[in-house]
Amino acid sequence: MHTRVLSRIDVEKILTIQDTLTSVREAYMMFNQGKVVQPPIMSIDVPEYNGEVDIKAGYSPNKEIISVKTAGGFWNNPKQYNLPTGLAVISLYDAKSGFPVCIMDGTLITEYRTGAAGGVSAEVLARQDSSVVGVIGAGRQAQMQVVALKEILPIQTVKVWSRLKEQAIFYKKIMEELLGIEVLPCSSAEKAVVDSHIVVTTTPSKKPIVMNKWIKPGTHIIAMGADMQGKQELEEAIFTRAKIVVDSLQECIKRGETQSPIKLELIEKSDIHAEIGEILLGRKAGRVNDDEVTIFDSTGMSIQDITTAYMVYKKATEREIGSKIRLI
Repeated sequence: MHTRVLSRIDVEKILTIQDTLTSVREAYMMFNQGKVVQPPIMSIDVPEYNGEVDIKAGYSPNKEIISVKTAGGFWNNPKQYNLPTGLAVISLYDAKSGFPVCIMDGTLITEYRTGAAGGVSAEVLARQDSSVVGVIGAGRQAQMQVVALKEILPIQTVKVWSRLKEQAIFYKKIMEELLGIEVLPCSSAEKAVVDSHIVVTTTPSKKPIVMNKWIKPGTHIIAMGADMQGKQELEEAIFTRAKIVVDSLQECIKRGETQSPIKLELIEKSDIHAEIGEILLGRKAGRVNDDEVTIFDSTGMSIQDITTAYMVYKKATEREIGSKIRLI
């Protein structure tokens, strides 16, 4: 038997944001239907090289597939090694035999499925007339969040803030060319946040960047940066007046943006409104009025990788994309 190998270029030939949004919706619903076996995330911190590695694994019985993803975030990469900050590899295994059916670049899949997560949250938690997005951070994920949001909502303007001014300027060039929308680099995080209908955070910060007093009624916050213990982008007080939705309750209270307000006892576990799959399944309500402040806290789940990577693998097989090797 042969194992299919898919490079980033191979994955790029197949992957679209529309397909990824569909895969992520499916993933969230499968999770809350109990249709996935998903062990806790394992993380390795590499502080001496300004990096970290997360290992996410899962098993989908209905797809008969097991997935293991190793994803690293190394923030010195662009300057020191001419490599992207995020690097990932996904392996897919036949659940009946354990045979490795595919090894693929997981960097692009991680970028797309994380962006799609924010988009799916906006479908049920953002005001549907939202047109202004404030983005904290100007890296690749800051791009993908807006790409996904543009598929869901009538986005016209993006206000972006980055600690590195040149990165915000580059972000403006890329996003205006890609989406044909107005992008305004901001001199402060406050200017990016104030009067934005949606606020997206995408940094590895370990202290609050977005303050409670900046958040107006009706704002939807997509908190994507905190995915490890000690990370934080939002002032804890925001949680005391928000409808809080998470991807995985177990993971978010331990390693997501929600960890900090819980540790400070500003909120309790019971104050978390729902996992997003519960809303997509109609078990709990999404946004119910235009004044609600809503937060979507996501640490990412292996089921998102499974549904998206399996979709890519099936299409690659049908179209004979990639190469084959004999591993075993």
